[in-house]
Amino acid sequence: MHILNKDIEFIEEQRACSYFENKISDIRYKYMYACSPNSYQTMLERGWRRFGRMHFVPECKFCTKCVSMRIDVKNYKFSKSENRVINKNKDTKLYIRPPSMTMEHLDLYDKYHEFMNRKKDWPYSPIEPDEYSKSYVESSESYAKEFLYMRDDKLIAVALVDILPNAISSIYCYYDHDYADLSLGKFSILAQIKIAKEMNIPYIYLGYWIKDHFSMGYKEAYTPFEVLTNRPNLEEETIWKKYEL
Repeated sequence: MHILNKDIEFIEEQRACSYFENKISDIRYKYMYACSPNSYQTMLERGWRRFGRMHFVPECKFCTKCVSMRIDVKNYKFSKSENRVINKNKDTKLYIRPPSMTMEHLDLYDKYHEFMNRKKDWPYSPIEPDEYSKSYVESSESYAKEFLYMRDDKLIAVALVDILPNAISSIYCYYDHDYADLSLGKFSILAQIKIAKEMNIPYIYLGYWIKDHFSMGYKEAYTPFEVLTNRPNLEEETIWKKYEL
């Protein structure tokens, strides 16, 4: 039996925090060669995230700043400014398909992260094809999708999205800042909300929200949303509550 066909679970303790300098974090990982929609739904509801075949959840002993959040799709109403973003993108074409990797993907990914390195001091080095494939392409599940945003036959944004019967998980998005006037990051989330409404999907999981954080605080703009108030294991009940800003 090949080991990669088996689930592997481990915890990484005392690692450098991705969001705060001089802080440490503890992350539980689960490598899953296959993950059914029902199993994935259970994990999403309990704060797990997915990159490729690797799932993870924070278990930091002394910090709870990373809060799992989800958009309440049914009660979401687009604001005037959000409708303007949607209208500005009337000529932006969206293609939804299984994740893939081309030189266009890699070049856009590097361009985005090089820009964020200058703007927000994100760490940056060009991504290797194998690393991109493991993080964003490898999955044996049909719910894994990529949203390709095109303008004039040019790839200008990519969003990695999981679409389940009762949830959309927004995994990652990168885009071309040369098209800043189109607000592509915001448009990608709004497009997912529209699709969720059309499919009667109740929630969009945006991952971890950190209030007032320079990179993770933006998620509170998508109200109404709920937050996970406990840290349940996979057998325990969840406590989701509407967040009041």
